[in-house]
Amino acid sequence: MHRDILSLLAATSLCSAVPPPEKPCNPPATYPLTHNSSAIAHDPDILKHEDYYYLLGSGPGIRFSRARSLNGPWEDLGAILDKPSIIPKGDRAKPWAPSSGSNDSAIGVATSKQMKPGSWTDHGALVHTGTGPGSQREPFKGSNAIDPQVFIDPKDGQAYLNYGSYFSGLWQVPLSDDLMSLKYPDKVDGRHLVNKPTGVEENSFITFKDGFYYLWFSYGQCCNFDPGNLPEDGKEYSIRVGRSKNVRGPFVDKCSRELTSGGGHVVYGSNHNKQVYAPGGQGVLPGDPQDILYYHCLNTSVGLEYLDAYMGWSYLEYVDGWPVATSDPV
Repeated sequence: MHRDILSLLAATSLCSAVPPPEKPCNPPATYPLTHNSSAIAHDPDILKHEDYYYLLGSGPGIRFSRARSLNGPWEDLGAILDKPSIIPKGDRAKPWAPSSGSNDSAIGVATSKQMKPGSWTDHGALVHTGTGPGSQREPFKGSNAIDPQVFIDPKDGQAYLNYGSYFSGLWQVPLSDDLMSLKYPDKVDGRHLVNKPTGVEENSFITFKDGFYYLWFSYGQCCNFDPGNLPEDGKEYSIRVGRSKNVRGPFVDKCSRELTSGGGHVVYGSNHNKQVYAPGGQGVLPGDPQDILYYHCLNTSVGLEYLDAYMGWSYLEYVDGWPVATSDPV
């Protein structure tokens, strides 16, 4: 996936509206208790490089750490951006996604050949929304440039940027071979991946397995919870999925609903009396030998503050071609 040398960094803009309740297309599932990584993280991204797992997460400067096991212990390696961002947006000294209700955002690129502190180079912005170069072109005009993922199509090697949060939903644009610019800067060729009427979807992540492209995303309220007034069950973050035979879609869920028309069934949600609460910001590690779904989540008996969120993970089993979260390897 080339993510051993590429980190996409999102600057400014995070929404936390509460979605209305919805009727799931399938009966409520029983979800397994998470494996606790012992790592504090929001929107985790995991890279496997040599003998280590590297964990990156949202936060000022984009901190990263490493461990030999997903269960830790994790060694703090500092910040990827150890100097102010060169992108002229928001707080350049602490680039991340703190502003509610705004899409004045940018996705930047930093690279490293070593995955070591001080080895990262900040290349600036890849795309802008709200303001900045190219922000008034579609699909950037109505979308929100945060929560990026770079996906390399295993069929032909073409790279895509998947991104978006709230506003007009989740989008995909082709990238050039260097992964640091748009393939078609004059005609972007954006594809709409996910759109829900309530506009509370974010964190797109595509994987490929056994002929299908799987599009994962988070839906619901991610954070800023009031312990005395939690949202109605089902309105908090959950992890959803759809699939397609084409990397560009359309993606449908297991009930044949297109993700651009409100589809996406739940693969992992709150469970065990809120010992696992509001899981989301997910990614998937490809099978070695089994795929692993990782995410951040909360435990309501511990706390609901930002620093109470930790990275959890679950094994994935595929039943009739659809992913199911499990506690134990198959």
